[in-house]
Amino acid sequence: MKRGMKVGDTAVVEAVVTPDMFAQFEGHVVHPVYSTVSMVYHMEWASRKIILPYLEDHEEGMGAAVFVKHVAPTLEGSTVTVTATVTELRDHVVMTKVEAKNGERLIGVGEVKQVILPKEKIKEMLQATLHS
Repeated sequence: MKRGMKVGDTAVVEAVVTPDMFAQFEGHVVHPVYSTVSMVYHMEWASRKIILPYLEDHEEGMGAAVFVKHVAPTLEGSTVTVTATVTELRDHVVMTKVEAKNGERLIGVGEVKQVILPKEKIKEMLQATLHS
């Protein structure tokens, strides 16, 4: 991993809530609001944006854990802003605190853990999974 990433670095993802982001199972909308699944996706994406400039050509990031608390609903057409902030760097692990807001209103909080690995190691892990 390239040098320069530090605790406190941030990245932001904004998304306008659309029907494909609604809480749904097997194609049936349960609630016409921003889903936890969509929130997790945006939290992971904001966290990934932090690491992208620091990856070497032979490296890739992998999500290792996500902890999320979805605290308020958000309606269609609302703009969700997700901010990820680096809280810890150790070896090849990057931890971020994530917050999702609808305007000034907090709608979700959590943490994302990413692991930076050589692409070859990831390939080996996937091959081992295929043959197990």
